[in-house]
Amino acid sequence: MPAVSSVLVIGGGAAGTATAILLAERGVAVDLIEVKPGVVALGSGITLQGNALRVLRQLGVWEDVERLGYGFGTLGLRAPDAAGTLLAEITDARTGGPDLPATVGMYRPDLARVLHERAVSLGVKLRLGTTCTGLMQDAAGVDVRLSDGSSARYDLVVGADGVRSATRALLGITLETRCTGMGIWRAFTSRPDGVTRTDLYYGGPAYIAGYCPTGEDTLYAYLVEDAQDRSALTPDERLAVMHSLAERYHGPWDEIRQDLTDPSKINYTWFETHLLDGPWNRGRVVLIGDAVHECPPTLAQGAAMALEDAAVLTELLLDADQVDEALWAVFTERRLERVRTVVKASVQLGQWLLDHEQGDVPGLMQRIATLVGEPA
Repeated sequence: MPAVSSVLVIGGGAAGTATAILLAERGVAVDLIEVKPGVVALGSGITLQGNALRVLRQLGVWEDVERLGYGFGTLGLRAPDAAGTLLAEITDARTGGPDLPATVGMYRPDLARVLHERAVSLGVKLRLGTTCTGLMQDAAGVDVRLSDGSSARYDLVVGADGVRSATRALLGITLETRCTGMGIWRAFTSRPDGVTRTDLYYGGPAYIAGYCPTGEDTLYAYLVEDAQDRSALTPDERLAVMHSLAERYHGPWDEIRQDLTDPSKINYTWFETHLLDGPWNRGRVVLIGDAVHECPPTLAQGAAMALEDAAVLTELLLDADQVDEALWAVFTERRLERVRTVVKASVQLGQWLLDHEQGDVPGLMQRIATLVGEPA
């Protein structure tokens, strides 16, 4: 028998929905609540590395991800010159194994929809526009109050509610989230025929200019700058700023820039980071995903780390016959140092750029690829 028979998952992102799927597959009764009123995901596109794909296959959604996304196996490096000269094409590590692509780009809302549909098909009770307002626990379970006025008791509560986790606050856990010094413009737009992988341009007006195909006809493009307060800009002004930064990049960027016409497809966020250093549970409430670790997208490992959290947590819960300190000790042992290494490396890549320092980027990326190539 699994260690739990009823679980509340707070947060309908990748970590939370993956947890719900894996538990429901084994007959655990799962309620999944999401504070947003609809099945949506912020941002434009998402880059899924092989170790993320490995978990998505475990979730039973790989065929949908493969159909809706865009897989590729190399990374291009281009110069910020008048031709966008291709400097190198590097074979990416297949960290999910030889039978999966190295990388898949995908439209974020498509991934959210696929995961939610899979969860509901397995009997997960999905409640949108709902959040947790109170937690009281004892040695045997957790009493929960919800924003709709209802209450229930569960064997376990999983807080997977993002960077500014309300569950974390309810537990009284203080965690400093800091900006790393970089901000990123992203746009979702059409894919030129010649864009069949991610290319990165270093130098010019942005630290990084890049793009990632997300489907047969789509991609997301991004430009990384010094973090600035861009909140007062109108949508049209945001579009104008991204156009201005993109004007110095050529090659495929010339076609991409022409298609940047819809202000509603532009978004801007800062690179942020935090890590909860120590056990991620308080009794029978456990935090996973961005609620406990946030790494900048320089290594494209955010979603992968969140999905791995879900896979490891559910494996332990389904294999154990009780929720006890031994279970949490194993969870901490399997996740904390691995995540710490990835977060630290993601921050370091950005810091080298901020400091205009020639760091050992290939060596660092190889070390991370070797680490995440081993199942969590």
